[in-house]
Amino acid sequence: MKILQNNIRYLRRKKGMTQQEFAEFLGITRSALGAYEEGRARPGFDLLGRLCEVFDLTLDALVRSDLSKISGLGRQEGEKLKVLAITVDNEGNEFIDFVPQKATAGYLNGYADPEFVEDLPRFRLPILAPGTYRAFEISGDSMLPVQHGSIVIGAYIESADQIRNGRTYIVVSRRDGVVYKRLFDQREKDGTLILQSDNPGYPPYSLPADEVLELWEARAYISTVLPNYEMSLEKLHDMVTDLRQEIVRLKKG
Repeated sequence: MKILQNNIRYLRRKKGMTQQEFAEFLGITRSALGAYEEGRARPGFDLLGRLCEVFDLTLDALVRSDLSKISGLGRQEGEKLKVLAITVDNEGNEFIDFVPQKATAGYLNGYADPEFVEDLPRFRLPILAPGTYRAFEISGDSMLPVQHGSIVIGAYIESADQIRNGRTYIVVSRRDGVVYKRLFDQREKDGTLILQSDNPGYPPYSLPADEVLELWEARAYISTVLPNYEMSLEKLHDMVTDLRQEIVRLKKG
């Protein structure tokens, strides 16, 4: 029942309502709503049906899925909310699912499909704080120095309201597929997000917010391309000379 009580609380907060306001909205008492949110009572089927109708949910999603991890930020009108599919070990610890470039096209159709996600490679990265992460293989050179073929690991965010302007994100959209960009929220002005590349050779562009399926805030990246720092013999000689002079100076001091 903990999932259900958390979902009811989540849906109330999603509408920005107090318990009193949400209770009146649903046609129940505030004390009853409090009992549902605290898990002291279970709502009847009439109320469950009302919640499913209002929030366009299936009953299965309402009572069995964590709605705080809803994907599909810009779902189409009439489209049911899709719950983010994840993989876990026997103890319930989440894996980092990896989406390689060759799986990008399939991911757009199967990002909420547990069977599709189950078939993706997965790994763990102990340095990351607890959370829901996904790794994406990036193509192109628009975000140098992050090289083509690098793997960017992102933390899942459930709403565009959580965007922090100027931060980098993996954006999954119907129009552009999977892209890695620096984001600026312009929804209040014209309903779009501005996607900017770090490579000045690529101009920024806008994406309608309702095209976004998922957002992942970049937290780390893995690359097999090591920095290319060329050391000439002349530079090496100068470094050795400077080091010797520093040793002599320290001995005299």
